[in-house]
Amino acid sequence: MFNIFKKKSNVDAKLFYHTDVHSHILPGVDHGSQDVAESLEMLRAELDMGITHVMCTSHVTAETFENTPETLTAAYNLLKKAVAEEGLPVEIYASAEYRIDEYWTSQYEAGNLLPMPGKHILLENSFAQELIGIDNMMFELQVKGYRPILAHPERYRYYYGRKERYKALHSASVKFQVNILSLAGYFGNSARETAIWLIQNNLCDMLGSDMHNMDHAHIIKDYIGSREWSKLCDKYDLRHRIINDREFEL
Repeated sequence: MFNIFKKKSNVDAKLFYHTDVHSHILPGVDHGSQDVAESLEMLRAELDMGITHVMCTSHVTAETFENTPETLTAAYNLLKKAVAEEGLPVEIYASAEYRIDEYWTSQYEAGNLLPMPGKHILLENSFAQELIGIDNMMFELQVKGYRPILAHPERYRYYYGRKERYKALHSASVKFQVNILSLAGYFGNSARETAIWLIQNNLCDMLGSDMHNMDHAHIIKDYIGSREWSKLCDKYDLRHRIINDREFEL
């Protein structure tokens, strides 16, 4: 579906905010960028779209990507050095996208987390079913000073027929981050329609690229140059409602 935007795109299209809160740009730690050269190419794509601050939220997931603050910081330091050598005018921040699973539980209980600035923490729900006790967990995080952000809520199919759960979580001070890739149709019609529904119902606080590779970068670039994106921004006043920059005060 996202290919339809290629004929309509503006190659000079820029996002109206400058902070990407969700990306997989750190090299060699998940199924995002595989090396520093690819990471630099992705960061150049971010800059082309107007992004100057990038939260590097690599996967932390049981069995597949059991990253720690140490593994992520090592990759971050490597990329930070390369960014400086290349003279790229972009700031990167080491953090993670935490899948709520048994590995998350062990890391959380040990205090072994790597939050974003301001103690924001990006959380990914299971794609199979909602975690039992997620409401209590989100409350406990906030009591401890963390500020939870739910990654791409539009992709959790078990909420599609239970949209009251979206409203309950959001009303409990959990920020929602929608993927631009979802709006572009990359994850299918249901995710796209749900992303738009979240925007329509004031349940979208932040937008993110969730960029894993340059294919994702090209899709996002095409979409933000499309008439559909422009109409969505104007109709729902996204330039004032999306808090990517304000929330981090960078």
